[in-house]
Amino acid sequence: MGLQTDLIEDTTKVIQNIRQRIETVQSRQKSYAVVHRGPLEFDVGDTVFLKVAYELELPQEMSSIHNVFHVSMLKKHVPNAKQVIEPQMIHVQEDLSYENRPIQIIDWEVKKLRNKEILLVKVL
Repeated sequence: MGLQTDLIEDTTKVIQNIRQRIETVQSRQKSYAVVHRGPLEFDVGDTVFLKVAYELELPQEMSSIHNVFHVSMLKKHVPNAKQVIEPQMIHVQEDLSYENRPIQIIDWEVKKLRNKEILLVKVL
């Protein structure tokens, strides 16, 4: 009987030690999560929408392009006065395809494999 009680006491101590460590880790994780989560405050009558898609107003020339985008496809715009890009008109065909023409060859290299060589070209 003495051996079994010692085994039970040792097992109980190990279980208590594991529970204490789990509580410590959970407390630590909770404190990290609370720091990153801001408080949400709503008044009575507020309407809350979680936006997962945005509908863009496109010009008539681009009416054949789907105008709803998921938020994961959007990026934050950081304005830069030096980097002004003039929009180019894209002529979309009936099958919703368009022709993309190269402007300039920027760089090129020949990649050597075991039995052949491949020409790699970087095009603007």
